[in-house]
Amino acid sequence: MTKLARKLRLHDYFALAFGTMIGTGWLVLMDDWLGRGGPLGAILGYTIGGIILLPIGYVYGQWVQRLPDAAGEAAYTAQVFPPIVSYFTGWMMLLAYFIVCPWEAVALGKLVAYIFPSLNTVELYRIGDQPVFLPRVVLGVGPTIFLGVLNYRGIRLSANFQKLMTSAVLLCFLVIVSVSATRGVPANFHPLFNTTPLISILLTLQIVPYFMTGFESVPKYAEESNPEFRQGNYMWAIALALGMGAFFYSMCIAAVTYAAPWRSLLGKRFATAIAFESALKAHWPVTLIFTMALLGLFQCFNGNFAASTRLLFAFGRRGTIHASFGSVHEQFQTPHVAVLGVTAGSIAGLFLGDALLVPVTEVGSMASALGWFAACASFWMVDSRAGVRIATGLGVLVSLVFILMKVLPVVPRHFSPAEWIAFGIWIVLGAALHWGRS
Repeated sequence: MTKLARKLRLHDYFALAFGTMIGTGWLVLMDDWLGRGGPLGAILGYTIGGIILLPIGYVYGQWVQRLPDAAGEAAYTAQVFPPIVSYFTGWMMLLAYFIVCPWEAVALGKLVAYIFPSLNTVELYRIGDQPVFLPRVVLGVGPTIFLGVLNYRGIRLSANFQKLMTSAVLLCFLVIVSVSATRGVPANFHPLFNTTPLISILLTLQIVPYFMTGFESVPKYAEESNPEFRQGNYMWAIALALGMGAFFYSMCIAAVTYAAPWRSLLGKRFATAIAFESALKAHWPVTLIFTMALLGLFQCFNGNFAASTRLLFAFGRRGTIHASFGSVHEQFQTPHVAVLGVTAGSIAGLFLGDALLVPVTEVGSMASALGWFAACASFWMVDSRAGVRIATGLGVLVSLVFILMKVLPVVPRHFSPAEWIAFGIWIVLGAALHWGRS
């Protein structure tokens, strides 16, 4: 039986995990972040989020060494829970990755339409009050097919593309932070919080799982590591991705609010670009930021695309969905049917348009937290060492808090009816694939 190609090294794992986290949210949704927490509330939200996710990262690092399986959370929970629990745990995690793919495809049209407003023509229909334009849909199809072909032809091609995008994003990031440091003023930070400090931080923490999802994607490629890869490096890749992701988001928020008064950015599309254009009274920072956003879009799209295909492949191999998804291409050694499935699903999601952007953030956060909770709870049951249980218990607690912040009505910005409906549709789709697999 043909197996997946074993070609990944430490820098590949870091690029795939980091890239899965960092897309265009820091540009497209910066006004939402500042509206939630204000500058310091948002910065503390991401900083605290990165720190409290470390125990969860530790659990994943332990799991992948014990059980290197592309099924990830589905394989971990299968050790202690019934098969149906295992399947739907993995299905939730697949949602966290897959839902980013059409999100990024939609965001691409939004980015390019900002530069070329003529793309906002030929309205097909509206979802809510958000129009769906034909040129923007067509624009999103191209990159989706490109990434589908890239991942179809080999993990080496996908990883090399990811490293190129990640290196370019980090280089642009350094330039933007440097510009902000020289042109901004501290007075732009005031007021530090949008509401009370605690509420500001909590509102930001609600979306941290969605934007920080990616560090736990490392185990999905465990079967594709180079034969010389050391198992301890899985933990390094997870820790590096988690730390750099939290640092990146925190510094982006700081750079934007240092460059321009943050209240003037609320409700503005592409607030990050507006802040730097206002600070420098020039257009070149906008060009740089949009270039960085485009690179980030492709790295995030590719990272989540690859992770989604590995989970879908693992489900097919385990027989929890149709077995054809578990097949491996004889020449390219890739999960080619799963790649085709994710490509088709991403194109279908494009037709939801801009209405997809903010609600997806909320649903993705919930899905990620559920996956983390199940992985940590499973490890608590299989490893009884005192020190390990302390870290695992913290992981269980943190992920449970993230879940409760989305479902408890007393918490601001909890799940709306529309988000519950979207969540329910995904559950029904998973059930249909599972029970109709034969």
